[in-house]
Amino acid sequence: MDTKQLEITCPCCLSRLSIDARTGAVLRSLRPEQTDETGKPVVSDADWSQAVDRVKKRSDGAGSKLDAALQKEREKGSRLDDLFRQASEKLNKPLDES
Repeated sequence: MDTKQLEITCPCCLSRLSIDARTGAVLRSLRPEQTDETGKPVVSDADWSQAVDRVKKRSDGAGSKLDAALQKEREKGSRLDDLFRQASEKLNKPLDES
């Protein structure tokens, strides 16, 4: 279901609030000093560097996850062959031995 947001300006402190219309939860709030004259949020250099660091960490982890998934897929054939061999041996085993 699509989330609908309401943009409301607080009459007391003039902060802009983004509210989820369905739950009534405040999703985001921006104080007047955090926005420029057009109403867009002001982003500092520290905010940009933090965002870049988070993206780098996420992309670094993606490579190792991909390598692990590829290795697991490579080993899948031999695991399935072993399971098939075990099932075949179990099927061919005489009934009096079980």
